[in-house]
Amino acid sequence: MSIILDGSSLTVEKLVRIARNKEQVELSKDSIERIKTCRAMLEEKIQAHEIMYGVNTGIGEFSEVVLNDDQVKQFQRYLIYNHSAGIGEPMPIEYVRGAIAGRINVHAHGNSGCRPEITLTLVEMLNKDCIPVVCEKGSVGACGDLAPMSQIALLMMGEGEAFYKGERLPGKEAFEKAGIKIPGLQARDGLATINGSNFITAISALQLYDINRWLKQAEIAAAMSLEALLANMKPYDVRLHKLRGFSGAIRSANSIKKCIEGSDLLSGKLKIKVQDAYSMRSTPQVIGAAHDAVAYAKSQVEIELNGVGDNPIFIPEDKVTLTGANFQGTPVSLPMDMISAAVTMVSVLSERRMNRLNNPALSVGLPAFLTKGAGMFSGLMLSQYTADTLIVEQRILSNPASIQSIPAAADQEDFVSMGMNTAIKNSQILDNAYGVLGIEFMAAAQALDFREHQTGKGVEKAKEVIRRYVDFLDIDRPLYSDHNKMKELVKSCEILEEVERVIGSLEG
Repeated sequence: MSIILDGSSLTVEKLVRIARNKEQVELSKDSIERIKTCRAMLEEKIQAHEIMYGVNTGIGEFSEVVLNDDQVKQFQRYLIYNHSAGIGEPMPIEYVRGAIAGRINVHAHGNSGCRPEITLTLVEMLNKDCIPVVCEKGSVGACGDLAPMSQIALLMMGEGEAFYKGERLPGKEAFEKAGIKIPGLQARDGLATINGSNFITAISALQLYDINRWLKQAEIAAAMSLEALLANMKPYDVRLHKLRGFSGAIRSANSIKKCIEGSDLLSGKLKIKVQDAYSMRSTPQVIGAAHDAVAYAKSQVEIELNGVGDNPIFIPEDKVTLTGANFQGTPVSLPMDMISAAVTMVSVLSERRMNRLNNPALSVGLPAFLTKGAGMFSGLMLSQYTADTLIVEQRILSNPASIQSIPAAADQEDFVSMGMNTAIKNSQILDNAYGVLGIEFMAAAQALDFREHQTGKGVEKAKEVIRRYVDFLDIDRPLYSDHNKMKELVKSCEILEEVERVIGSLEG
């Protein structure tokens, strides 16, 4: 069954299904009527020679230049040519699919002024999986993602390039093979296709979906390390967190406790400390803060997914044209900069627990560096080095992009969001986070093999999954293969899915 795009009901989860799982989409009938009504109003205004930004004027610094009738007909073509100015390798196809879905949802409001053919062509591109080749870099996040969105608009003229059935083809040939009619660009059509922060928003939506699943795995890894370090579990009593009131911490404490249910740690059989170090007892507060940050960022992203991110905006019921800055990417880039810090913060916490597993002064009886032959063998000593270098890179990348504005267009566009930089760096931060967490999982599994107590059902299942991919480190061996296997295992979410089958959802 198709996902209906109506301008108001697009969620992060639906966007993932469209972008990643290639589910079919459909433009709602009401949306088609709204688009037609808006276009009719626009054409009346064009006939009346009403001055409208980007329709019969230039753009940016040239917004005061009024175009004649002949120029209006050609302007959209040159607009798209000029703005197709990106650089770098092609973006992942799921990013482009997500941006197209977001743009359709903007048009669905009926405030963009484009012809229905433009929006319906975008729908066809998704459903027939004919996806434009779009350079990764070039957007400053205002006026929207102009450079990458323009490479989508090129296909509306039968130009540019597209991926179709595994081939990279000229746009016209791709459309012909997919059976998509080239709509061409008339007045307003080009700018209506490109003037929004749809790439920033789509990439952020995909990242937030993945980060939520990564955070749940961080809780499983924490539970494993807590078991291995014979932790005092009183800090995970949900009553403690309810008294403070942060929903993320309550969720996190519940999830970790759930993983440890059935463990001797909870039965009083094991000797434990009165109070553990912060990296052991404040995990719910730290991962919980990241959960709260993700929830806020998700709310902002979903507002943007369902808002009218465009300029100018046409209001048919009032027969009015409003020029503003609804393309500005800051409402998404600012919370996503916070997500950069959140993922890095949780990665740091993971590495600190791994350090305690390795350090014989802190590990409550575990062998140094988790090896039986300390001195002859170094165990997981160098695994910590790898985690550390990944974290330093994350810290460098966590510098906010949203404060890095460089003025453009002769200072007409003198504050821009740089939201694409946020999106690009968050991809690398998350990629590193998979590696860091994989190393903690590996170390925790190694440590648990030295313990004899009964572990929680969730912890037991997680260790079982890990052992399918990485063997116990009996004697030293090259570890890069294990590190890469663990990184891919975390990325696949197999541990999460298997643990949730045993103990139920870790959503809260």
